[in-house]
Amino acid sequence: MSNDTFFHVGERSDVQPAPTQFEAKPFKKAKPPEPLEFEIVLTAEAEERQKKTGLVQVNIPGFSAVRLYCDEQTPVGDDTAPPPLAFLCAGIGFCLMTHLTDIYTARGISIKSLKLEQQVGFKTNLSNMRQLGHTTDGSMEHIETHVIIDSDEPEERIKDLMEEAENACMAHFALRNPIPWSSRLIHNGNELMANKG
Repeated sequence: MSNDTFFHVGERSDVQPAPTQFEAKPFKKAKPPEPLEFEIVLTAEAEERQKKTGLVQVNIPGFSAVRLYCDEQTPVGDDTAPPPLAFLCAGIGFCLMTHLTDIYTARGISIKSLKLEQQVGFKTNLSNMRQLGHTTDGSMEHIETHVIIDSDEPEERIKDLMEEAENACMAHFALRNPIPWSSRLIHNGNELMANKG
């Protein structure tokens, strides 16, 4: 662990992500009852050891581009920034909380306090198999979310709030449903691999 108490997570950026392998879509305003469609673009670069920087932009007007920093623990990294899985797990939890707070505000539901506790299990053989010449495998094993609400509202209204928020949360949708994915490997300008599922 670094002795420096400064832990760099990110800052607002005046520079936008500039992808080279796809065209970022412009934001298109939806007319009700059409759903709002938007995208988030990330461009990232590897630096020394395990340090990475990324530019992230939500294409909805009003969102600033953000420069994020990422690292790993010692001895492979320098513990100067959160690891990738910390960003993933925080994003899942914060996304659900965004929908909970938005819905209870819109519905006029009185909430005294809202807290979330989340436990996510992972599995990898990264630390004990690579030195033996084996390839590395990993998986997300489970996610457990606890939403703790203090409110004078009836139980049924709080249950409806949770159900609507889980159905609205795009991160939780991805956890519960198979979604299309694709990945490409470009080496010296040539595509070597293209996978999808």
